[in-house]
Amino acid sequence: MARLAIAPTKSNLLAVKEQLTIARDGYELLEQKREILVMELMQMVERVKLLENDIEKQLNRAYPSLKSMFMAIGRDRAERLSRTVSYDYNLAEKRVTLAGMTFSTLSVDLPKRRLAYSYLNSFADSDRVMIDFFELVKLLTDMASIRTIVWRLAREVKKTQRRVNALDKQVIPQTRETKVYIESVLEERERENVFVLKALKSRNGGSEL
Repeated sequence: MARLAIAPTKSNLLAVKEQLTIARDGYELLEQKREILVMELMQMVERVKLLENDIEKQLNRAYPSLKSMFMAIGRDRAERLSRTVSYDYNLAEKRVTLAGMTFSTLSVDLPKRRLAYSYLNSFADSDRVMIDFFELVKLLTDMASIRTIVWRLAREVKKTQRRVNALDKQVIPQTRETKVYIESVLEERERENVFVLKALKSRNGGSEL
C-alpha cells in the first residue's frame, strides 16, 4: 500500500494521526450502519416472501372466481357489467424511515368497493369476482411499495459496503503506513540530532582540555 505523498514533519504527523482516528471511527460507524441496514433488508425480504405467498393464494381464488362468473352469466354480460365499473386510485409519495434513514416509496389509496350495477342485474358470482380482485389489487400495491423499499435498501447496503471496504482496504492502511513512515523519519532525525549534539559536546570538551 503506497503511503500518502506528504512531507515527514511533526505537524503532518499530528494531521495524519487525526485522519487515522477519524477513519477508524468512521469505519466502525459505517460497519454498524451496514449491519443494521442488512437486518432491515432481511426483514423486508421476509415480508416480500410472505406477500408473494399471499398473492399466489389470492390468484388461485380470483381467477377461478372469474371463470365461474363467465360460466354463470356469459362473457358478453360480464363485459357489459364491466363497463359500469370505474374506480379512481390515488397515488402519493410515502416516506418510510428505516435504520435512521428515510426512503421514498409509493402509497396507493384503494377506493371503497361499491355496487356499480342494479340489484336486478347483480350476481353472486360477479360480487365474488369484485371482492377477490380488490383483495388482489391491494396485495399487489403492498408488494410494489415494499419492493421499492427493498431495492432502495439494497442499493444503500451496497453503497455503504463500498465505503466500508474503501476505509478498510485503502484509507486506513494508507494512513497508518504514512504515520509509521513519518514517525520513523522523525525518530531517525532525532537520533541524528542527538548524535550531532554528543559529537559537538565531545569536541568542545576536548578543546577545553
